[in-house]
Parts: sequence; C-alpha cells; structure tokens
Amino acid sequence: MELSTPPPAYTGNDFYCDIAIPDPGALEVVHLDERVLAFHHTRPFWQVHVVVVPRRHIASFTTADAAEEGDLRALLGVVQQVAREVERDHGAAAVLTNLGHYQDSKHLHVHVHSGPRR
Repeated sequence: MELSTPPPAYTGNDFYCDIAIPDPGALEVVHLDERVLAFHHTRPFWQVHVVVVPRRHIASFTTADAAEEGDLRALLGVVQQVAREVERDHGAAAVLTNLGHYQDSKHLHVHVHSGPRR
C-alpha cells in the first residue's frame, strides 16, 4: 500500500519510530494509512496480539495534547476496528495501553489481544 505523504521525520530512540514505521513491509500489517499503523506483534504475548500505533511520534496517552487530537481520533478508530474484528473472529478481545514505567517503548501504542498468553 503506497501512501501519499511519508510520516514526519523523527530521530528519537524507539522501536516504532526507528523500525516499524519507516519499514512496515517487514511486519505483518493489519492496517496502514497516513496516521496509523497496526500490525501483528513481532513477539506476541497472547495468541492473537495486534499493536496499533500513531505514525507521528506521541510519547504516551497521558502526554498527548490538543495538537494531536486528529492522530488520537484516527488511532482510536483503528483500535475499535481491529478490536471488533478480533472479537468477531475469536469471541473476545482486550484493549490495553501501558503508561509510565509500564511503558517499555516511549511511543504511544495500543495492544489488541485475545486468547491465552504464549
């Protein structure tokens, strides 16, 4: 899938900005558009494990501000779509984001998962 505009440049140190967003072809992509990337986790913790991230760097759900409202709305729309599909296909879904010390990568990301832990 080709995009009309590339994501904004970012020179930080996080998996999503440094690896996943610049090269989504290396991932099992579920959704990709100008604002949001969703893909099957590269090291899944659950039987079904999809990660949804904004393509623009937003550090955390709790640090997002009004300037990022469009990205957050797009992110939540994709989270809803992915969760709906996982629930339909597997009978249940959970949606999770980590904050503070629980957040390994300091780039907002949402996990949609189902099934037993691996």
